[in-house]
Amino acid sequence: MLIDSHCHLDFPDFAEDLDGVVARARKAGLGAMLTICTHVTKFEQVRAVAHRYPDVWCTVGIHPHEAGHEPETDAATLVRMAKDPKVIGLGETGLDFFYDHSPRDDQERAFRAHIEASRQTGLPVIIHTRSADLDTIRILREEHEEGPFSGLIHCFSSGKEVADTAVELGLYVSMSGIVTFPKAQAVRDAIADVPLDRLLVETDAPFLAPVPRRGKRNEPALTVHTAAKVAEVMGVPVEVLWAATTQNFFRLFTKCDHPARETHLSSGGGAE
Repeated sequence: MLIDSHCHLDFPDFAEDLDGVVARARKAGLGAMLTICTHVTKFEQVRAVAHRYPDVWCTVGIHPHEAGHEPETDAATLVRMAKDPKVIGLGETGLDFFYDHSPRDDQERAFRAHIEASRQTGLPVIIHTRSADLDTIRILREEHEEGPFSGLIHCFSSGKEVADTAVELGLYVSMSGIVTFPKAQAVRDAIADVPLDRLLVETDAPFLAPVPRRGKRNEPALTVHTAAKVAEVMGVPVEVLWAATTQNFFRLFTKCDHPARETHLSSGGGAE
């Protein structure tokens, strides 16, 4: 079994084909998918997708792009929203200084609120970081001093120091289709020393389709290509990588029930 630890199934890209997307993921060997919230104002849409399928879970949070546009949301509000049984994580949150779609102080304030909610709930925080390595490391270390929390660096594309810091602080590192891109050798080098028991795989669908589907719409079934490349980078058989990343997912997302894949293949929401 393989897990797509980060996708966006509520996005309009999937509106006309969602049952098919989920069915193809199951056929490819996926046992679960985590669909990620980017706007608290759209949480009900995300939640509805998760409740539609037995093998889809969700998060609640505000993407750093939206930190200056969404209603300011404190930890208490996130904690309340996370009580839904399908919510197993917080975010995505973090820092994106590449686009700066939201003021940096708003991004940092939202990031810290998500981490505090993580402490209060025990749910992991899903961290987005782009062109913000030093500030991400600073915030992670400062917040860790306030009290431990669980989480992951999603769609890893940062430098080795971010990966090393994540591992040091007990966080996980999730690899997307970027790891398959020919020009992403720096990313492959950065994760070479990440322990196998700290790795996850994801699509970030509908974005970042892996080679050999690069440039097309991404979807959870394509996690298999990312997993194959990560196995190659780590020097382990593909089946070992599948097993390890699945175990890691359920170790991190403790609120998520470990599914029986046979049940998924015969139940609801567009299964064959």
